[in-house]
Amino acid sequence: MHARETRREFIQCAATRGGALTLLASGLSARSYAANEKLGVALVGLGGRGDWFVKTMPKMENVVALCDVNDQKATVAHRMFPTLPKFCDFRVMLDKMDKPIDAVVVATPDNTHAVISAAAMKHGKHVYCEKPLTLTVGESRALRDTARKTKVATSMGNQGTASHGFRRSLELIRGGTLGTIREVHTWNDGGGRGWTEAPKGEAKIPFYLKWDLWLGPAAFRPFHPKWMNWHGWRDFGTGQLGNWASHTQNVAFMSLKVHELWAADPATKPRLRVEAKQQAINRLSHPRWEYVRWHIPARGTLPPITFHWHNGSSRPGVKDELKKKLGRDLNWGPKDWSDWAGCLIIGTEGMLYTNGHNTTCKLLPEDKFKAVNQKAPEKVERSRGHERDWLDACRGGKPAWANFEYADPLNEFNMLGNVATLFDGVLEYDPLACKIVNHPEADQALRRDYREGWSL
Repeated sequence: MHARETRREFIQCAATRGGALTLLASGLSARSYAANEKLGVALVGLGGRGDWFVKTMPKMENVVALCDVNDQKATVAHRMFPTLPKFCDFRVMLDKMDKPIDAVVVATPDNTHAVISAAAMKHGKHVYCEKPLTLTVGESRALRDTARKTKVATSMGNQGTASHGFRRSLELIRGGTLGTIREVHTWNDGGGRGWTEAPKGEAKIPFYLKWDLWLGPAAFRPFHPKWMNWHGWRDFGTGQLGNWASHTQNVAFMSLKVHELWAADPATKPRLRVEAKQQAINRLSHPRWEYVRWHIPARGTLPPITFHWHNGSSRPGVKDELKKKLGRDLNWGPKDWSDWAGCLIIGTEGMLYTNGHNTTCKLLPEDKFKAVNQKAPEKVERSRGHERDWLDACRGGKPAWANFEYADPLNEFNMLGNVATLFDGVLEYDPLACKIVNHPEADQALRRDYREGWSL
């Protein structure tokens, strides 16, 4: 089945292949651009979040190529751009379209974020990768290192970073409004799937799907439609820690300078300690609920702090725990955007509450901070828009706030939480060495094996 599928996909993609496949690691940053010159942007992944880029990127730059392994997901894009080159294999696209492509947007399932982003950077292309940055900690570190080597402009797609609420929160936290901060709580009521059995049997591969390419570097398996619900499977998705914590933990992670541990003096031997409780240890699927704690050492003058991640409203006692912290009931219903995912940063002088995307900013108790809320001295630069910040960086402007130098530590932090749900006890992580130092089996879980034909 594996060989037959590979041959069929080779034939279906042959029209755009045009010869032997070579993936050049040029290591060259992209060229400079005239002020009024539009970038040539390739879109990889055209459904879901990719559909947003299909509809908005043409208003900002020139879309020059489309790539998706699923023709059904690509229907809207193909109708909008009937004459553009279309590909099913990103590697073929990068080889065939090297000259017209300046930048690549990656909006595929989590499983292929790393291989596509790495290949594009090695071709000297600027890269915008939707969150989460990668499936594993090891892949995340590899993308950071590749970005450093190729010197291209990068950004992860946690869009709240560009919002006024995010930057206002950062101003207040770093300005000392909350006093000394030692505790952060983030939550999402969704939880994981908790599936305990892999799909059984084999179904016919739909005519519109290139199954072997959809699997990417994951181990081959026969097609079954249940695999396509990829968010819930550890082989393909990162659960809510990738899907939402990339947004929800962002403002606390940045404002409290947790990312600086990744650039700490080696003599200080920085260590993160992480532990988890969950519905059950499940190596196949993300648990129905999980509670993860990261114990973070001092960063410069900032004291140690603990981050708490509450995922899944089915966890016993979680609603009462958050109600006690917040001082009111949480509305877990889907109509209240602020409540079903959020972040609470607790200091000695008060609290800051923001929504799942970190786009709002509310100081608590409100009566105490009424005057502060009415004043808005802007000490942090405001953004023209998350994607626009990346495009400006592509043209030689300031690095985007969510560039891979920052996005990697945030993603490693979150994916370390996923690893913690696989093991009992406290894991000790060395962010400089990208290594769990007290648990060899957990350290191996920071990385994954790629099947033959795939590499970073």
